[in-house]
Amino acid sequence: MKKFRKVLDGLTTSSPVNIGGAPLCSSTAGTPTAAPTPREIEVVETLVSENFQICKTVRHGFPHQPTALAFDPVQKIIAIGSRTGGVRILGRPGVDCYCQHDSGAAVLQLQFLINEGALVTACADDTLHLWNLRQKRPAILHSLKFNRECITFCHLPFQSKWLYVGTERGNTHIVNIESFVLSGYVIMWNKAIELSTKTHPGPVVHLSDSPRDEGKLLIGFESGTVVQWDLRAKKADFRIYYDEAIHSVSWHHEGKQFMCSHSDGSLTTWSLRNTAKPFQLTFPHGRTQRDGRKPESCKPILKVEYKTTRNSEPFIIFSGGLSYDKANRRPTLTIMHGKSITALEMDHPIVEFLVLCETPYSNEVQEPYAVAVLLEKDFIVVDLTQSNYPIFENPYPMDIHESPVTCTAYFADCPPEIIPVLYSIGAKHKKQGYSHKEWPVSGGTWTLGGQTYPEIIITGHADGSIKFWDASAITLQMLYKLKTSKVFEKPKMGDGRVAELVEEDPFAVQMVSWCPQSRLFCVVGISAHVILYRFSRHDATTEITALEVRLQCDVEEPISPSETEANTGLLDASLHSPQHPPGSPGSATPDSVRDSIPCLRVKNRPIRMPPGYQADLVVQLLWVDGEPPQQITSLHLNSAYSLLALGNCNGLVVVDYLQKNVLLCMSTLELYGSNDPYQRLARSPRKSRQFAAGLTELTDNQVSLELDRSRSPTSESRENSFSRSRSSSVSSIDRETKEAVTVLRFMESYARKVDAVPSACLWVGTSLGVVLVIALSIPTDEEERLEEPVTVMPSSTVLTIKGSVLTFGSLDCNGSLVSNPYEVWRDPHAPEDPDCPRRRKLVNFSPSTSQEMSGEGHLAVVCSEKQAKVFLMPAQTCLYVHHITESSFVLRADVVSVYNSVCLACFCANGHVMMLSLPSLRPLLDVNFLPLTDMRIARTFCFTEGGQALYLSSPTEIQRMAYSQDMCDSLQEMLGELFTPVETPEAQKGFLKGFFGGNAQTFDREELFGEAAAGKASRSLAQHIPGQGGLEGMKAAAGGVVGDLARARMAAEERGQRLGELEERTALMMSSADMFSRHAHELMLKYKDKKWYQF
Repeated sequence: MKKFRKVLDGLTTSSPVNIGGAPLCSSTAGTPTAAPTPREIEVVETLVSENFQICKTVRHGFPHQPTALAFDPVQKIIAIGSRTGGVRILGRPGVDCYCQHDSGAAVLQLQFLINEGALVTACADDTLHLWNLRQKRPAILHSLKFNRECITFCHLPFQSKWLYVGTERGNTHIVNIESFVLSGYVIMWNKAIELSTKTHPGPVVHLSDSPRDEGKLLIGFESGTVVQWDLRAKKADFRIYYDEAIHSVSWHHEGKQFMCSHSDGSLTTWSLRNTAKPFQLTFPHGRTQRDGRKPESCKPILKVEYKTTRNSEPFIIFSGGLSYDKANRRPTLTIMHGKSITALEMDHPIVEFLVLCETPYSNEVQEPYAVAVLLEKDFIVVDLTQSNYPIFENPYPMDIHESPVTCTAYFADCPPEIIPVLYSIGAKHKKQGYSHKEWPVSGGTWTLGGQTYPEIIITGHADGSIKFWDASAITLQMLYKLKTSKVFEKPKMGDGRVAELVEEDPFAVQMVSWCPQSRLFCVVGISAHVILYRFSRHDATTEITALEVRLQCDVEEPISPSETEANTGLLDASLHSPQHPPGSPGSATPDSVRDSIPCLRVKNRPIRMPPGYQADLVVQLLWVDGEPPQQITSLHLNSAYSLLALGNCNGLVVVDYLQKNVLLCMSTLELYGSNDPYQRLARSPRKSRQFAAGLTELTDNQVSLELDRSRSPTSESRENSFSRSRSSSVSSIDRETKEAVTVLRFMESYARKVDAVPSACLWVGTSLGVVLVIALSIPTDEEERLEEPVTVMPSSTVLTIKGSVLTFGSLDCNGSLVSNPYEVWRDPHAPEDPDCPRRRKLVNFSPSTSQEMSGEGHLAVVCSEKQAKVFLMPAQTCLYVHHITESSFVLRADVVSVYNSVCLACFCANGHVMMLSLPSLRPLLDVNFLPLTDMRIARTFCFTEGGQALYLSSPTEIQRMAYSQDMCDSLQEMLGELFTPVETPEAQKGFLKGFFGGNAQTFDREELFGEAAAGKASRSLAQHIPGQGGLEGMKAAAGGVVGDLARARMAAEERGQRLGELEERTALMMSSADMFSRHAHELMLKYKDKKWYQF
């Protein structure tokens, strides 16, 4: 008790384990050396709770399940709405903002208040929201919830504060944007159509004001009815009844004609002079009949845009409309320009498109220059100024999900030269044929923050590809792409061993290990293979070495000590095939033909490899007795040792990639020797199990499938842990068919208690909460290292912890993090220099590097699903233990550096993010931050140095977050500005424009829609909900600087006009007053002398 008192002083949340009972951590070998006691270890911990805060920073990738698109032609920013209630607002590179509706309702439509710094969203829960974009983190200023009607379409005229809202019942309501309340002015559907009409016109699918007269509103109903409503006279100017359903309407800028798209694949053009029938009817993709009949029907044209140009024919752009006989045709965007018709085939269905024009005024020549096309899984912009219609190169990382993401890795504070090197290599493989013009969505401002350092995100994908991303300064840019499938022969359908894999993704990436300093890169595939890559600036033609490893073993259930004496022996899990007695499942079954073969064939010929990452070695686990190899659950690579370790539920493999041979291949049970804490024995091979392969895209309805496909690198029973607590006691083995190797770590440590100096070791953690330390004897001389064998010797050190082991960490006795030793990168294919022979350069971070720490030992941090412990090595004494969770379990844990100190970061299945100080394991932060809605988050969540983390928030998006207070504080500085003060373009003026009918008649909407004229709307129709943006933000959004100038200018003109009218009225009043005065005087004279009785 006394010797722990000093360590525990003031640390009430962490408890030593040796108080009042037997130690939980034990070793069966040797006696303790003169290692320091806990009393002598005094670590000054500098981290406090105030250093930590959780916040989401930025989201990268393509918005998942997009539903709506909007563009501000003055601010040059774009907004994309999604089915889950998210809104992404994008400008120039670096200007990228994500907003989320609390309700989670799908976004139906988006409307910018052009050049006002505000956005209106209409959601599927029939609520309108007004967002303030004049702050880096947009906020909702107002919400308006419709109670009795469903919103179907919205229209906001340019420079108007009145929003037209069409509903499913066919009514049109008007909302004041400034106050966000309904006007009493309503256009009822039964007033819009003729009284003699017996059928309901259907929902409102289109609303727009006439380019010639803002007092005329064009209303399109789904049934095919189109009405032009005179807002002043409150009556219909004309009604059009067409026998095909309408999907969209688009005006000619002169306001004399408009075009409709229909459900039969036709386009009709209507003139206001004669609305009895369309003056033009076309089926752009329909076949004309020989007998002159109407062309055959096509698929619906969902949207059409009719845009004019000054120097050429107008553009007619639409989506859909293909003939039904072309069933396999891809979704198409058609561009009709004059007599030419160009059909642009898309890779994914079209959700929405917008034509980007030079002017925001609908009554001017539009001059379209691009088309923004929102697809289900991509976003492209087509250049209309070139005849071949090339697309612009997208500066946003919209292709993260090009193949479904199966794993992620996050590296902060990388070597500064690595990003330019990867970019220069990756730039050579970029696609060609893009438009030479600049990306048209160029709004907002963004500057490089002061706290920037090199960051790299690595994503692994289902098709076996790897992508390196530059994540510095909260941006994301693709650096380099690597295809691991090129290492293997293409699987054939007739090949029995891959028949189960071809349907899925045989090359899917399960995990990666990267050493930025040595530039070594390791990839684990779903087909039980590991590929080691070396980086070179030169191309090379080499043959890939393949190592095939036979690793298969089973254990009996827990048995009593008396049963132990009756059963002896271990299964052979080495490179040699085990012998089976006659009649065993592995001897005479049809599947036994598949034995000692890998799942994939490595190319056995010299391969030309371009500069970049080049495959050097492939390690493959083999089929054994008709059973496929189990998936690899753990991997670690160390460039200083030139060793690679991998593990699964059958055991452990250690590979010397320098000499290209297998050093160790043992079952987990063999690693214990006679020190197995659970006293298990081997048994005959188990029956054939279904091979669970594939890491594919997740949906909310695929969680059960995902549990089989994407096993996290822990025990196999992890999938069932959402509903029950896990334990590493003997009773838990009843639920565990295997003891998987869940984590590996090469480090300078002490394999035994009697060791006086640290040496190379491999720490092994298992799914039963057991930690094993394996001693490594590595020749130090470079030439000897190439020839002399490396000795791998399991020690008798066995440490225990509750729950499956997740991570290891190493601290010196001062509490500083001890990094892994590494080899400095050298190009393996660089030309030899005889004057300067290349030699290995190693950087070692051993705990005994400095004289002060020599012989002191080090602190080993072990974290499992349930607990965290700190051990003093080599004494193997457990100094601190902290019970992280009882009701849930830890999914991800990492020892990270933050604020020039070190802590343990944990993410639990119940959504909690926790920070524990080291070495005392004192809780610093515990926030319920992220509910675990599916296994995608569990598979991709990872922490990194400097206070950041990330996870895959959807199949197409990466969400980054910060957990340090400094990072959260500096976020405001790092984010881009969405709104920039820009002068609104002036409307064209002149005689010719008015002569040709392009000049719009303006009118005062306030006089029609205001409360004084229209009255108040029914309170039961809609409910106003104040937002959290604040009064100042509301004023900023409703009356921006630029908008105020424009409104002031218009108000001055209106004021001058009204002053003139007032002058005339004043003159009339004066003359009438003078006349009244004369009449009164005459009347007075007439009756002046009369008596009262004379009247």
